[in-house]
Order: sequence, then structure tokens, then C-alpha cells
Amino acid sequence: MAWSSCGDERIIVFTTNHKDRLDPALLRPGRMDVHIHMSYCTTSGFRILASNYLGFHGDDNPHRLWGEIEGLIESTEVTPAEVAEELMKSDDVDVALDGLANFLKRNKVENDETEEGANKIENQEAKRQKMDDHNVNKIGGGGFGRGRGRGRLMKQ
Repeated sequence: MAWSSCGDERIIVFTTNHKDRLDPALLRPGRMDVHIHMSYCTTSGFRILASNYLGFHGDDNPHRLWGEIEGLIESTEVTPAEVAEELMKSDDVDVALDGLANFLKRNKVENDETEEGANKIENQEAKRQKMDDHNVNKIGGGGFGRGRGRGRLMKQ
């Protein structure tokens, strides 16, 4: 989320990835005048960037990679800045779009691996919690009660 505020002919821009964590006093009217949500790149955003950086319009005569790139953009999280950076690497449409396609494929693999790792960790934590719950119930509530878990410390 990004905000801007004007005063004394100045524009101040604030950005955050976690608007929900900000003090509500910062978000009151008069503090932050404009709120702009900056999302991940969309296929229409990609078309605009390709037109601006390469002068290429895929609507009339689509490039061989056009459909693949649009599919990758829809299935992964990539910012417009990352797409623009890849498109600026070459003035040649073939080279630039090939580089973008490769970047998007790498990004998708990395995101998929990160997601799989997070899912594994969640599953392991759930199994561990289930085992802990089972062991507590089997022991009888952790030893607090009559006749269980009572013992003496002996001096050696």
C-alpha cells in the first residue's frame, strides 16, 4: 500500500506491505490523502509494459511467447517493476520476451518450492501437536492430580 500527502508544495510518499499493522491515527482523513494499492503484474499490465518498452503490441500479431508469458504472469506473483526490468534488458523483442519468459519460469519454480516447504512445515507442526496432545491425554493431564506425578526430591 502506498500513500501520498501534500503540504507546502511537497509530496510525501509512504509505502508499506502491512497497512493493517499501522496505527489507525496515521490513516485518518487529512493525514494520508491518497491510498493506492500496488498489486502484482496482470496480463493487461504486461501488455502496457511491452508496448512502452518494446513498442510491441501483441493484439494484432502476437509473438510466439505472448500466450506463455501471459499464462506465467497469471500463475505467479511478479511485480510490474520486475517485468519492466526484464523488458529493458534488450531492445530486441525476441531477446526481451525470451528473457522475461525464463525469468517468470524461474520465479514460478521458486514460489512453488517455497510454498511446498511451507506446507511441509505446517504438516509437521500439526503432527507434532497431535502427538503432544495424545501424550498429554495418555499421561493424564500432565501429572497434576491425586496420586499421579507426585514424587520426592532426594538429596544425594
